[in-house]
Amino acid sequence: MGNLTQDQLLRLAERMRDRKALLMAEIRGALSQTARSQYVDLLGVGGDAADESVASLLRDITESEVVRDVGEVRDIVAAEQRLAAGRFGTCIDCESPIDAKRLEAYPTAKRCLSCQQHREKTRAASKYTGR
Repeated sequence: MGNLTQDQLLRLAERMRDRKALLMAEIRGALSQTARSQYVDLLGVGGDAADESVASLLRDITESEVVRDVGEVRDIVAAEQRLAAGRFGTCIDCESPIDAKRLEAYPTAKRCLSCQQHREKTRAASKYTGR
């Protein structure tokens, strides 16, 4: 597990667990709110066109936030799986240890900084060139 002490691993695992619980609560709240607003829509209790426009925008924002939160939960679950398998803190590309400072800042990191930068450059180039 790279260059991390047992204490560091425990702290990171706790942070991820707490963050996952917070995200799950936010997701449940957003989905509950969405269900309530859909019920109101079915009842036809809406306002004028401007109200409907604002409501639509808020639904879109909420949906985007839920998608982002679900992605973060998936990253946390994957990191927890790497932790359980003894691979946490090891780059998935080059198998080098991920720097402890990087993991403190971004506990779900699955690549070392060098490999992550390379991936971002490669993806940015292919995004704009179509390759």
